[in-house]
Amino acid sequence: MEKILITGGKTGMVGRNIAKHPKSKDYQILTPSKEELNLLDKKQIMDYLQFHKPDIVIHCAGLVGGIAANIANPVGFLVQNAYMGLNLISASRENGVTKLLNMASSCMYPKNAPNPLKEEVILTGALEPTNEGYALAKILSTRLCEYISKSCSLLYKTAIPCNLYGKYDKFDDKAHMIPAVIAKLHHAKVNGLKAIDIWGDGEARREFMYAQDLADFAYFALEHLEIMPQNLNVGIGKDFSIKEYYQEIAKVVGFDGEFVYDLSKPVGMQQKLIDDTRLKVFGWEAKTDLTEGISKTYQYYLTLKEQ
Repeated sequence: MEKILITGGKTGMVGRNIAKHPKSKDYQILTPSKEELNLLDKKQIMDYLQFHKPDIVIHCAGLVGGIAANIANPVGFLVQNAYMGLNLISASRENGVTKLLNMASSCMYPKNAPNPLKEEVILTGALEPTNEGYALAKILSTRLCEYISKSCSLLYKTAIPCNLYGKYDKFDDKAHMIPAVIAKLHHAKVNGLKAIDIWGDGEARREFMYAQDLADFAYFALEHLEIMPQNLNVGIGKDFSIKEYYQEIAKVVGFDGEFVYDLSKPVGMQQKLIDDTRLKVFGWEAKTDLTEGISKTYQYYLTLKEQ
């Protein structure tokens, strides 16, 4: 069995979904906690890699959050994510890890890039200010993987997922949109609220993929890493407006109140839809549609409420 180190596999949404995927049984999985592996400490990473000797690294760990969290803590989102990625990727190379799958983010794309977003337009324009720090950190890790792949003949590839949601997500007020809205509308239903606010006019468009589908992609990518493009968008190739997400979540949750639009709030990029042309050629596609994904995520949220 090949041994896979999954960063963020203990508490992160993406990492936990990968670690618990049915195909994980075909590998020996390492999911160290932050205490066991501090990605901000390169020496600790070196010691961990030398002791455990993983064959593959999947880098999912990071400081993550929605617009509010990014605006509130730009320094943390830049510094922590940059150090985590650079430390881990460079230490992996130095320890002879031959395969590495780096999980980046579609926020790396320029704010004014034409949609759908093609992989080659990264670093061709200014970034969206509301998550610039996080985006810069992800760009650094992506570029480092490119340099290593070219100079060292190692398979260090980057997946660029669209927005994600699903099991093991966070549901607080600094969460990403779908889990935050699930918690918001559930609270409104339980407490009999008749109106809920939406940031902006609700017309901005986003692409969201169920996190378990990304886990499925991760194992598919490992099985075909040699032919995987260096940087590859991973998504569903379809987007919806913020208003449509609220409406779909309201149906699943059972909230029948009104929506009030707060035009004073930031909404980020007007549209963020990845181009999935290369993904289709690679031979993979997501399986979970929006209603099914929201329903599964809501059921997971309810189990958390019962605990």
